[in-house]
Amino acid sequence: MHSLTETAIAEPTSLRAQAPPDKGQAIYVQGLQALRDGKADVAVSLLTQALRWQPTHFAMRRNLVRALLISEAFEQVVVQANAALSGMPDDAELHFARGTALNALGHHAQACAALARALSLQPDHAPSWLNMGNASTDLDDLTSAETLYRSAIRVDSTLAEAHASLGYVLTRQGRLNEAITACETATGMRPDFAQAHWNLAFATLLTGDLQRGFVEYEWRKRHTRHGADFPVLPGRVWDGTDAGGQTILVRGEQGFGDVIQFARYLPLIRDMGGSPILMCAATLVPLVASMPGIRVVSSSDALPAYDSWIDQLSLPRVFGTSLHTIPAPDAYLSVDPIRVRAWRARLQDGDQPGEIRRIGVAFAGNPRHRSDQRRSIPAGFDLHLPDLPNLNYVSLQYGHAAGLPGVNDLTLWMSDYAETAALIDTLDLVITVDTSVAHVAGALGKPVWILLPHAPDWRWLLGRSDSPWYRSARLFRQPTPGDWTSVLTEVAQALTLAC
Repeated sequence: MHSLTETAIAEPTSLRAQAPPDKGQAIYVQGLQALRDGKADVAVSLLTQALRWQPTHFAMRRNLVRALLISEAFEQVVVQANAALSGMPDDAELHFARGTALNALGHHAQACAALARALSLQPDHAPSWLNMGNASTDLDDLTSAETLYRSAIRVDSTLAEAHASLGYVLTRQGRLNEAITACETATGMRPDFAQAHWNLAFATLLTGDLQRGFVEYEWRKRHTRHGADFPVLPGRVWDGTDAGGQTILVRGEQGFGDVIQFARYLPLIRDMGGSPILMCAATLVPLVASMPGIRVVSSSDALPAYDSWIDQLSLPRVFGTSLHTIPAPDAYLSVDPIRVRAWRARLQDGDQPGEIRRIGVAFAGNPRHRSDQRRSIPAGFDLHLPDLPNLNYVSLQYGHAAGLPGVNDLTLWMSDYAETAALIDTLDLVITVDTSVAHVAGALGKPVWILLPHAPDWRWLLGRSDSPWYRSARLFRQPTPGDWTSVLTEVAQALTLAC
């Protein structure tokens, strides 16, 4: 998770001296003052008005581009920068702004070209090196990104964003000690730099140092991208003590898989004499409510009465979790036997105890997930599934990815996660990428093979085929970025041997 900067390139003296015409002058001056005062939205409005009087005035448009970039109005940045560059094609700042905006809009290759042009005009502009590194990171060109971030640091060693972003790409490459050092450099420069702490959390968690990692992970709540997901609730934040006789509201967060993975902590509150209430997505309520003594409510409902509250992924921190003290690694969720019987009736293929027969598969996750392009297997990819007479494949995918050639698609009946869990209970094995299905299977203690990208999420650690979070899991890892062929070949061989 890299950091961007919007630092402007110094305006040439000749342009600073250029005076706008009388018409719009007062509005222009007001716009400049608003920009200096940090009121970017006000500046955008005023500078747009001023340009109506003088649409060819370069300085007005250039300052409008600055204000738009600060306001993150990226589409308009591109429009206005293009207009300004038609009259001043060698202006480094405009190329910088245009490249930064293009990358934010997902046009990473075009962003690299624009930022390369900015650097050809002003090679000592560290933010251009930084943001070109960001675009290369988004293109998964980590080698180039590392070089670019190091170039930014060479130009300006005090640029904390470059150190934090370097830490991120080093983490993606599995160079965790270097990554931690880079992130610590950034936090040393700016102790309140949430992105650097966030990157440090991921690197530290990947090393298996869960206690330090979850302390750093608290910075997710102060991150500009995620802070809005953590509004302060009424009442006292629970610190892990004095649960006896208290009702503790646990606010579910992030993805469905996260809620399932960290539901294992709810019984710890119960066993301390507290009454835990998990607030999460409605589709998860019936499944998590299978835990004895745990109350679960939908996050769309009104807040229930409680004595104190805590965010769900803060629970490992307050319980001081280490790799050796992860609770309930075998199983902690259960299924509705009535739903299981219904699924067995739908499958209608009999049972052969001791032999792998029914295999649930999920090769794609939620496309809205930030890292989905890395964790999901591309559509149409040769899945190498062994075509053996004693195997019956069942799709556990949803939505756009539900249809798999030659795979029994029963997702019409998977109305919530309790139904998915009941279906998984009827299976002998689950094979899945890193999505919520993996967590459901692991939480049930069902054998699950999880297919991981070369740079996995922190929870899967590095260099091991097992998971301390789920003892029933076996991990299959890409040997190089994007190499799903090797992973699927290994899975097919393992499956053939198991059958």
